[in-house]
Amino acid sequence: MSLDPDDLRPPYVQLSTQLRAAILTKKYLPGEQLPSGPALMKHYGVAKATVGRAIDLLREEGLIVTRPGKGSFVRERTERPVGLRPHLEVAFAEPQVTIDFAGFSSETLHSAMQEPIDKIRSGRLTPESIKVRLLLPDTTAPMAVPTLVEGLQDDPALRERARGIALTNAGGIAHSVEMLAELGLVKSATVEVKVHRASSLFKLYILNRAEAFFGFYPLRERTISIDSDPKTFFDVTGKDTTLFHHSAGPDGESMGSQYVQQAQAWFDSVWTTIAYEREA
Repeated sequence: MSLDPDDLRPPYVQLSTQLRAAILTKKYLPGEQLPSGPALMKHYGVAKATVGRAIDLLREEGLIVTRPGKGSFVRERTERPVGLRPHLEVAFAEPQVTIDFAGFSSETLHSAMQEPIDKIRSGRLTPESIKVRLLLPDTTAPMAVPTLVEGLQDDPALRERARGIALTNAGGIAHSVEMLAELGLVKSATVEVKVHRASSLFKLYILNRAEAFFGFYPLRERTISIDSDPKTFFDVTGKDTTLFHHSAGPDGESMGSQYVQQAQAWFDSVWTTIAYEREA
């Protein structure tokens, strides 16, 4: 296909329209790489800036992700919200892997990391270093959630339960990652955990400082028994969180790039100011 000289729309809009149609009609399948910038320039007879603006539009619409030095790929779009697992595997394919997480317990992250870690053990993925930072709430003080439905009262037993969940998953991540270095499969592997005095009502993942996933925790009423004492309380449900994906591209001024930059700046600022190492 070519651009229509009689079309009054700017060339970059025409180009983005044609690429969008190709993606939505499955000419380019999920995960497939789009033609390179030079290839698009040659085929459509347009300038580099035109291709760049068209790609930016598709990225901001969430149709594609751009990986620096590799190109643009059709996002793994389904009828479900974007999933973390396939993007984690791509992140682990890089030589230096960094994962920053802010949220309630890192339970979803712990589960999603098992497949790429298994692939490192089998030699199918070969990163040189892995650095994970977990930013969690301090459960030793009263929190907004979990909280009893009756009077929205704090309950130490619920906080202790939350602490146990966080310890289990953070410990599992640390063991899995650090074991890779002990086995000589990666040169270095570290997992750091800090807590802060705020309730986590959202979760944030930042992969390799290039992709960010953000989601709000839905709150649900639950009833469980702790030491034979039934408790009805409001709790976060991380597995029901819809994640919104943002990817940094070559254009530092694009919406995706700015979102990733600001998310990383927020995480780093909390990590270096009000966060502190938790007690074992």
